[in-house]
Amino acid sequence: MAEGRVGTASEVRETDLNDDIITGAIGANATTEVELEEEYPRPFPGMDEMLKVATDLQRSGGDSIELNDSRPGELPQLEVGNTETSSSSWEPPETFQNGHSSMPSVARPGTAQKIDHFKKWSISTYKYTRQYLSERFGKGTRTVDTELEGQILLLKETQAKYMNVMKLAKQMTQHFHNMVQSQRGLADAFADLGMKSPELQDEFNYNSESQRSLVKNGEVLLGALNFFTANLTTLVHKTMEDSIVTVRAYESARVEYDAYRTDLESTQAGPRTAATAIKAEEAKQQYNVQKDKFDKLRGDLAIKLRFLEENKVKVMHKQLLLFQNAIGAYFAGNKQALENCVKEFHIKVKDIEGKQQSFLEH
Repeated sequence: MAEGRVGTASEVRETDLNDDIITGAIGANATTEVELEEEYPRPFPGMDEMLKVATDLQRSGGDSIELNDSRPGELPQLEVGNTETSSSSWEPPETFQNGHSSMPSVARPGTAQKIDHFKKWSISTYKYTRQYLSERFGKGTRTVDTELEGQILLLKETQAKYMNVMKLAKQMTQHFHNMVQSQRGLADAFADLGMKSPELQDEFNYNSESQRSLVKNGEVLLGALNFFTANLTTLVHKTMEDSIVTVRAYESARVEYDAYRTDLESTQAGPRTAATAIKAEEAKQQYNVQKDKFDKLRGDLAIKLRFLEENKVKVMHKQLLLFQNAIGAYFAGNKQALENCVKEFHIKVKDIEGKQQSFLEH
C-alpha cells in the first residue's frame, strides 16, 4: 500500500456530489488521517512517445492504438497494431456543439439551385442599384421612349386629377345625404307641431309635405350620386391602378436593361483577350435576355394604355351624362325626368323613407 497523506480538517472537508458540506463533517479542532491509495500510479505518456506513435500510425495506415499498463511502476506503453476490420480510410470525427455530438450535415436537395438563384439575384440587384444611383446623380445613360414616356406622364396626371374629382364627388354626396336626413327630420317635426297646434295646422302640414317631397326626390338623386362615385372609384383605383402597376414593372425592367447594356458596352470597350472575350459573350447573353424582357413589357404597356384610354372615354361619357341629367332634373323640380334618368342607367334607389319610423310610432 502506498504512503498515506495526513491533513487537518481545515484542509480536507467531506462534501457531497453537489459540493455541499455533509452534516457531521470533521470539526475544526479535530485531526484525522486520510489515506489516498493508488495501487499503480499511472503517469501520462510523454509527448515524444505520442509523436512517435502518431508517426508510426500515419505510416502504417489502418492500424489501431492500444495502451499497455500491465506493468506497475512503469510508464504505460502505446502500441500500434493492425486492425483488419477497418476497410476505409481516415474519417473526420463527429462535431461537438455545447458538449453534445451532432449528426453530420446532409446537403438537402435543391440547395445548390437555391444558392445559384441567390447569387444571380444578388448580382442583378447590385447592377440595378448601381444603374439607378448613376441615373439619379446624372452620371449614367438611360433608354428613353419619347412617345411612351409622354403617355406614362399623362396617365399619372390623369389619375391624380380623377382622384381629386372622386374626392369632391364623395364630399358632395355626403353633404347631400346629410341634407336629406335633415329634411326628413324637419318634415317629421312640422307634422308633429301641426297636430299640436290647431291654429297653425295647415301651415305646418303644408311645409311637412313639401319636405317629404324633397326627401323623396333627394333619395333618387342620392342613388345617382352613389352610382357615379362608385364607378369613378372603380376607374381610378382598379382600372388606372392596374396600368400604373404595369408602368412600375416597365420602369424597373428599363433600369435593369440599361444596367446590363452598360456592362456590355464597358466589356466590349476593354482590351481583347481570351478571358475578356468569354466575359463579353456572357454579358451579351444576359443583355439579350433583359432586352427581350424589356421589349415585351414595353409592348404590353403600350397596348394597356391604349385600351385604358378607350375604356376611360366610354365609362366617363356615360357617368358624366348621368351626373348632368340627374342634377339638372332635381334642381329644376322635374320629378319625372329624374326618375327616367335613374331608370335609364338601371340604378336601384333604396326606399329609406319607408324604413324610417314615423313620429306616430314613437
